[in-house]
Amino acid sequence: MALTRRSVLGAGACSLLPGVTLADVNNLLAPRWFGHAEVEERARRLAQRPHEPPGRRVPQSIGALDFDAWREIRFRPEASLFEKASGRFRLQAFHLGHLFKRPVRLNLVKGDTAAPIAYSPADFDYGHHVFDPPLPPDLGHAGWRMNYPLNTPGVFDELISFIGSSYFRVLGRGQVYGLSARGLSIGTGRLDNNEEFPFFREFWFRMPEEGADPALDRLIFYALLDSPSVAGAYAFELHPGEVSRIDVKATLFARRRIDDIGIAPLTSMYFIGENDRHYNDRNRYDDYRPEMHDSDGLQLHLADGRWLWRPLRNPQIQELSYFHTTDIRGFGLMQRDRLFSNYQDIDLAYQARPSYWIEPKGDWGPGRVELVELATRDETADNIVAAWLPADPVEPDRPVTFAYTLHAGADFASMPPLGRVRHTFTAPVGALGAVREQRHHGSRRFLVDFSGGPLDAYANRPEALQVHVVTKGGKTIRSFLTPNPQLPGVRAIIDVKGINGETIFMEASLRTGETALTETWSYRWKVE
Repeated sequence: MALTRRSVLGAGACSLLPGVTLADVNNLLAPRWFGHAEVEERARRLAQRPHEPPGRRVPQSIGALDFDAWREIRFRPEASLFEKASGRFRLQAFHLGHLFKRPVRLNLVKGDTAAPIAYSPADFDYGHHVFDPPLPPDLGHAGWRMNYPLNTPGVFDELISFIGSSYFRVLGRGQVYGLSARGLSIGTGRLDNNEEFPFFREFWFRMPEEGADPALDRLIFYALLDSPSVAGAYAFELHPGEVSRIDVKATLFARRRIDDIGIAPLTSMYFIGENDRHYNDRNRYDDYRPEMHDSDGLQLHLADGRWLWRPLRNPQIQELSYFHTTDIRGFGLMQRDRLFSNYQDIDLAYQARPSYWIEPKGDWGPGRVELVELATRDETADNIVAAWLPADPVEPDRPVTFAYTLHAGADFASMPPLGRVRHTFTAPVGALGAVREQRHHGSRRFLVDFSGGPLDAYANRPEALQVHVVTKGGKTIRSFLTPNPQLPGVRAIIDVKGINGETIFMEASLRTGETALTETWSYRWKVE
């Protein structure tokens, strides 16, 4: 006899069919939900077929729109999905056009079924645009965003958006958009202009879960990813708040062997900052703003418990940095500098850009965090990428699953629970005008400010501290400490020397005896 819901229910409450366990009964009687398993099956079948590039082109009338003209097409708030069914989440779609020419499918999940969310011109305000011929009725959408009263009750701010390849952005309370996350990256570090950009081709949304306490609000949705090399099934669980949290589960099915796949990639912009002033002939700038960046450092929590802080740079030519470890505990692109006076940009509000912190779940095994820093001449280009690259390649017929939590927020002061790097400055070795202080050819001075955590007890007595410096590719000329009462904290001054054209890699931390009191400052400098 086949085991079905009908046969189980017909057997009565007091007895079970022969060979049927209580677990079988519970599994059958449990509500059936469309979920990650269904998307996994779609991704598995998709990977078994050759990749098919999008065959349909968007009408030329919207494909030719520039950014400002495309942005004029706005979704009508009264057409938002979930507006009546839920109190706080409001789903809106982006219109195709400009750079966004590949339609994505949107679906609403109810129980074990999914129904498409159809495109309708009535959902959009086209501003002054009049399209002749009219746009096709089955045009589709470019992506989506979710609005939510993140900052003020009753005011529906944009909380998260997915548009373009596998890019998405999410905010915590009091922030404005800056860096982006991505579903997957392939070949980013090759720097050969052959990077592959996987694409989220379809989404499924569960009805939002809300209660009297907004702290318990959550949104669950799924996505199907596709590219020439891989298909993937993604499950997302979003919890908005002061620091918004997204739990991500990704199962990947490779079409070919992939050696350089990037897990939980983050993309940001760093043009100019306190440690990279561009005082050179090739990259001069003329602007009133002292700093321009969405992120100012890469933070790492390694398997051995060490915390690293790597200030970002806008290099003369593109640079790659690797941080090898096993079972990475966390990494992220962070915006630590929160003072408006250091940016002076009223409109762009760089001081309010979020930090993204990736916290792996389970065993990610051996691999490396790869940091890509590209040269840029202005602040419009995303020139920073960080991602986890597993040591083992992803092979066809061997699906792999990664799970992690992305934290989006401004205040990560408790990470690490040690003294933190507050500032990084560079200068010629020796004080300006100091005749007696020798200047070494191929030398540079680095000034690193530390403060907070257990270091507070030593701020006024740096003689109890030691600066531990490690250099590779060069040598340390000298290092010493001095109090910095403005933080309050301690400033480490490190002079290094190397061979012209070579790169010096440096690490520094503050200790008392064998006890580390700070995170490790990590930096690279090409001798000129």
